[in-house]
Amino acid sequence: MAIIQPFRGYRPNPVFAEQIASRPYDVIDTIEARKLAKDNPKSFLHVVKPEIDLPENTDLYSEQVYAKGAENLRSFIEQKWLLQENVPAFYVYQQRMGKHVQTGIVARASVEEYDSSRIRKHERTRKTKEDDRTRHIDSLNANTGPVFLTYRHRKNVDLIIEKIVLTKPIYDFVADDEIKHTFWIVREESKINALISAFSNIDLLYVADGHHRSASASRVAAARRTANPNHTGKEAYNFFLSVIFPDNQMKILAYNRVILALPTRLTEKKLLAQIAENFTITPAKSRIPTTPKTFKMRLADTWYHLEAKKNTYNSADPVSCLDVAILQNHLLGPILGIDDPRTHNNIKFVGGSRGVDELDRLVNAGVPLAFSLYPTSISQLLSIADAKKIMPPKSTWFEPKLRSGLIVHSLND
Repeated sequence: MAIIQPFRGYRPNPVFAEQIASRPYDVIDTIEARKLAKDNPKSFLHVVKPEIDLPENTDLYSEQVYAKGAENLRSFIEQKWLLQENVPAFYVYQQRMGKHVQTGIVARASVEEYDSSRIRKHERTRKTKEDDRTRHIDSLNANTGPVFLTYRHRKNVDLIIEKIVLTKPIYDFVADDEIKHTFWIVREESKINALISAFSNIDLLYVADGHHRSASASRVAAARRTANPNHTGKEAYNFFLSVIFPDNQMKILAYNRVILALPTRLTEKKLLAQIAENFTITPAKSRIPTTPKTFKMRLADTWYHLEAKKNTYNSADPVSCLDVAILQNHLLGPILGIDDPRTHNNIKFVGGSRGVDELDRLVNAGVPLAFSLYPTSISQLLSIADAKKIMPPKSTWFEPKLRSGLIVHSLND
């Protein structure tokens, strides 16, 4: 069963919602965050990237960064920019990006279910990033960024949500990225119980985006459980902030690759000859793949169409079948020497809506090689998580991203 709980969330005063809602901490760097928050003291970037309020040479992982985040969160609450719900509630969060619409339940999810793999994962985490979010949660005593969860859609859940979105929302605005964000509060006991009951019949949840946030929530819970002689399992630290969307509403964009330099003595002619051992190469008629296991490659001024040969993947292995795995195992690794794309300094990843125009821009600026990929599907993600296997790094780019600051889960409750 999937355990979800309502909670007394901190959320923006409706007058300030659009000013407060910010991009997630992990999709922009500190320089970008400084620019975005420069003239907006209410931006939630002051909470999720508090280094922007400290000197530019400040160590991002210093104690003063986490202390500043806690100070800023307290300030948001004291100035009543954030208000706490009087009673436990669920929330419904809808995003509209062009014609794409996704609508999810905001709830607190169970750390115990995460630890026991009833909330399943598909990525490895990096210790530095996990340590950072653990300290952030612990210092602020709150989950300030939601974990993006998914589940195999159920009609009974859809019907409940469809009725809720017919009511008046508390927030409804279009952000600077042209994505519309709409937010409803669900306080009625009958609707809360209906959602809890509906999710109790869902076997598994899956982390779509937010592996470091969920892993960090687990670490904080373990530490507090150990330190609390009166632990009951009902404390707020046993849960983490999540937005849960059905799988049939997920939108995954391509996560493209750029190679910064070709190996010494590897001419374009030799490169094409080596690639042809595992891929059929033809001139490309477009820059974007339209079917799985095909790739577009820009080398110098020319776009090529690559199609993986049958011997490059095992149909019975859900990881081997991934386009990102085929490209890594039969081209990036053996030909270009990128043995570990997670750490190698000769590869750059271009995800999301930046798309192939960004690939062209980079190659025109001097980068020798770029690859446009077909997106990983949500069914592939679920299959890999069910097999308890791990995707290669940078396999999925979910869009639209959840805004931070629309809801905060306090660990005091």
